[in-house]
Amino acid sequence: MTLSLGRILPGLLLLAALPADGALVVFGDGRHLRVESYVLESEESIVLSLPGGGRMTIPLELVDRIVDEEYERPLPSADAGRAGSPPGPPRPSVRAVSGSLPAGAPYSKEILEAAKKHRIDPALVAAVIRAESNFVPSAVSRKGARGLMQLMPATARRMGVRRDFDPRENIAGGTAYLAELAERFGDDAAELILAAYNAGERAVEEFGGVPPYRETRAYVKKVTELWRGARGEGGAS
Repeated sequence: MTLSLGRILPGLLLLAALPADGALVVFGDGRHLRVESYVLESEESIVLSLPGGGRMTIPLELVDRIVDEEYERPLPSADAGRAGSPPGPPRPSVRAVSGSLPAGAPYSKEILEAAKKHRIDPALVAAVIRAESNFVPSAVSRKGARGLMQLMPATARRMGVRRDFDPRENIAGGTAYLAELAERFGDDAAELILAAYNAGERAVEEFGGVPPYRETRAYVKKVTELWRGARGEGGAS
C-alpha cells in the first residue's frame, strides 16, 4: 500500500519527545513523521514504512533530515541544571575564528573562504566534514545526504547549493547552515548547533537541549573532540 504525502502527513505531526524505535523524518517545513524504516528508491525519492503498516513514497527534496531514534538514556529530570551545580569550563564560540586548519586538511581554500564569509571557525567546519564524509566529496549516505558536509537535498536548496557534489558549493552551504544555527542557538552553544545539524532545530528545541538519540549524542561528541583537537585543546586529531 502506497500513500501520498498530502493524505498522510497532516495527521502525523508527531513530537520527537514520544518514545519509539525506528526513525524520525523531518520535513523542510519542520513537521515530523515517525517511520519504522526507510529506503532510497532512487536519487530523487525515498520510501517510508509507517508504524502499523503502509508505505509512502515521497520526493527526497521534501526531507530535511532523517534521524535514527535509538534512545541513549532517559530525558534529564526537571531539576537538572538548576542553580547549585558547579559551573563548567568556558564554552568556545563557533565564531572564534582561529584562521587555521589541521595540517594537511583537504579543501583548505574552500573551507577558509566559507568560514570567513559566514564567520565560523574553519576548524569546526573541517571537523564537521571529517565526521560527515571523511573528506569524500562524492559521499552519499543511506539517508540521501550528499557531499562533503552531507547535506540533504532540502537543506542544500535552502542554502543555495545547486551542485551537491561540488566541494566549494557544498562547503559553502554547510557552513552557511552552521552560521544559521549559531544565530538561532547562540555563538557559544556548539553542542546545540551540532545537535541541530544532525537532528534538526525542532528536535533540539523540543527536548530543550541535545536530543537523547544515540546517533545525535555520538555525533556531537565526535565533532566536538575533532574540533577541540584542531584547536589544540586535546581530544581527537
